[in-house]
Amino acid sequence: MAKSEPVQAKVDGNLTLEIARITERAAIAAAGWRGRGDEMRADQAAVEAMHQALNNIDISGTIVIGEGRNVPLLGFEESVGTGRGPEIEVAVDPLEGVTGCAKNLADSLSVMAFAERGALLRVPDAYMEKIAIGPGYPEGIVDLDNSATNNVSALAEAKGVAVTDIVTCVLDRPRHAPLIAELRDLGVAVKLLPDGDIAAVIHAANSDDTGIDIYLGSGGAQEGVLAAAAMRCMGGQMQGRLILDTADKRAQAREMGHTDASAKFSALDMAKGDVLFAATGVTDGSLLRGVKLLPRKLVTSSVVMRSWSHTIRWITAEHGRAA
Repeated sequence: MAKSEPVQAKVDGNLTLEIARITERAAIAAAGWRGRGDEMRADQAAVEAMHQALNNIDISGTIVIGEGRNVPLLGFEESVGTGRGPEIEVAVDPLEGVTGCAKNLADSLSVMAFAERGALLRVPDAYMEKIAIGPGYPEGIVDLDNSATNNVSALAEAKGVAVTDIVTCVLDRPRHAPLIAELRDLGVAVKLLPDGDIAAVIHAANSDDTGIDIYLGSGGAQEGVLAAAAMRCMGGQMQGRLILDTADKRAQAREMGHTDASAKFSALDMAKGDVLFAATGVTDGSLLRGVKLLPRKLVTSSVVMRSWSHTIRWITAEHGRAA
């Protein structure tokens, strides 16, 4: 995996608070649909709130990771912001963990990243193989070309613990049944997430607080880029590889310049230069608390990070009930 890139600050530090305000607005909107079983309306509420908040800040932004192609809001290559500020690439997931929000399960988030022009990897609407660990380990200690057994064993050796002391995080999906079986045969503890692998990667990077040592499996490629943005800010190692299993996905990938289907991308490959990342909890989770809907106020819990300074800020904000 690529080593960390020495960068100069190129994203205005004043945007740190602005990006948090945007994810707060989206999380508040989604929280109104928490537990109601309507994924579509929860997602739409978050998208509309994020789009409105994003267009109120002074940037000349371009969506490079968003809601997809040919969609009315937050679509690929849409121009956002007032157009009066710096040129910024924008990656968004207004409601990561849509199912989790609809069912009021853990770790549903509103997520966004800002980066300088040319910094964020363009990816097709596809899945991506992913692996992630936290900081403090030799470069290349884990690799997508290695088996789960070898990756977990190498990590355990580096940590100086038994393999059975390693905790892995995997999305609870039928496609991961062989992976989960392999890990459990090793005696490894597996934390299954119902939804949302951006949170899963952050959990692995923040293992002192979450108790999770490694993330393994596959999830959305666009979510992979957002997770890489967070990893750039937190340190640690991550790899991703596109899963191009249809002709349409392969065509999209070629349009975006991906000619090697077996290519592996590090966090630095996916999110270069100076990166801002923000997430606000929609539902309670091990990373962030969900929005509190109180009679006279709303309370949000967010994390804001910057790669240039490796600063991580945890923000609890109170909003008037009219918000």
